[in-house]
Amino acid sequence: MSLPEEDLTCSVCCDIFRDPVLLPCSHSFCRDCLKQCWDTGVRGCPICRKKGPKSSPTSNLALRNVCEALQQVKRQNSEDRTNCSLHGEKLKLFCLVDRQPICVVCQSSKVHKNHECLPTDEALLDCKDELEVSLKILQKKLDSLEKIHQTSDEMFTHIKNQTLETQKVIRSQFEQLHQVLHDEESGRLAALKKEEEEKIAAMKQRIKELSEEMLSVTETISVIQGQLMEDNIVLLKNFKAIQDRSKDVMPALNNMSGLLIDVAKHLSNLKYRVWEKLLDQADYTPVTLDPNTAHPCLVLSEDLTSLHYSKRPSCCPDNPERFHISAEVVGMTALDAGSHHWVVTTGSNPDWFLGVASSSILRNVEISARPENGFWTLCFRDGEFRAMTSPPTPLTVSNMPKQVKVQLDYNNGRVSFLDPADNSLIYEFTQTFTEPLFPYFYTQSSHPLRIMPETVLIAAAE
Repeated sequence: MSLPEEDLTCSVCCDIFRDPVLLPCSHSFCRDCLKQCWDTGVRGCPICRKKGPKSSPTSNLALRNVCEALQQVKRQNSEDRTNCSLHGEKLKLFCLVDRQPICVVCQSSKVHKNHECLPTDEALLDCKDELEVSLKILQKKLDSLEKIHQTSDEMFTHIKNQTLETQKVIRSQFEQLHQVLHDEESGRLAALKKEEEEKIAAMKQRIKELSEEMLSVTETISVIQGQLMEDNIVLLKNFKAIQDRSKDVMPALNNMSGLLIDVAKHLSNLKYRVWEKLLDQADYTPVTLDPNTAHPCLVLSEDLTSLHYSKRPSCCPDNPERFHISAEVVGMTALDAGSHHWVVTTGSNPDWFLGVASSSILRNVEISARPENGFWTLCFRDGEFRAMTSPPTPLTVSNMPKQVKVQLDYNNGRVSFLDPADNSLIYEFTQTFTEPLFPYFYTQSSHPLRIMPETVLIAAAE
């Protein structure tokens, strides 16, 4: 059974023993290694420190034979690797077709006949060059994978943060709706309670009046019955007074209408009327922004209807949908048919672009917002108002609008910009669209751009 190579290794040089010697303590070392250790002045075992012999140590012949056999095997294996396994000849050629080293006999064989070959020295240089190229490609791929891995880690953290922030906003908005519902419920229950108190008070008054009237009638009946028991002359004398008293008693009127609770008033279309109240508390905007596309320097409002620029970028992942170069963002919904419009308040913002952009625009490079690049926009920058045609078209207006209405007629290929104050046309692009469009926004100002809410009209079906 062969010994493990570590058992045949000198503990000083950490190599296979060369001319090993045996000390009285049974430890073995290369003769030269032991001599170097003893030359330092300490004549003892380098391992256990026991005192060594005064004379030259004895050679370990058995160990030397085993080590020499091992070295012989290693040399044989090395020679085998440089010789052809089929013919035993030196591998002096490299077949460029089969991409492997061969000997001169292999070159003449049917397997490699007519194959182009190079000397191994020349082929080695070419192979090393190819491997260097492959190494560079693989290194680039590794760098790319490391970047993707880092982005994945950032996205993992961002997903957690997005969830927490979105939950916070959802809870806040539902708390507002719950409060509206609670207030509406309390108001309607209070109105019902008030009507109940009014109706009960009216009924009590009516019952009191009926009781008084019943008492009066009872007394009149008693008087008449008493008179009927009197003498005839007495009855005749009192007849006129008694008759007049009985005439004063009016016929009973069953005037009970309108005294019940008006249930229909409280319950008719109750959910619908409460829903109308909720609509009064909820704004509807035809376009909302997609935060996953926003440049890190853009700050969006919680309701995703306004944006402004910040010099301190937020921590967000480098996802493919995001604009990486300039402060841009698009709406969350792609538009690929029909007519759409939205109004944006620009206010005192001195640097903005508004319009639409193709869904295929590049988001990781800086490109001009022109139609040939998939943008149809209006621009206000450096005090100049322009339509971003090629080249840009300067626009002259009597009053710089504080709001801009963007109107898209996809089917007819028109993007119009209007002043909502008088609905006057500022500029119109005409284009045949071949892919979905997104509402597009850009600003590098701390003054916000805000998408305005619209009134929602609800009409019952006839």
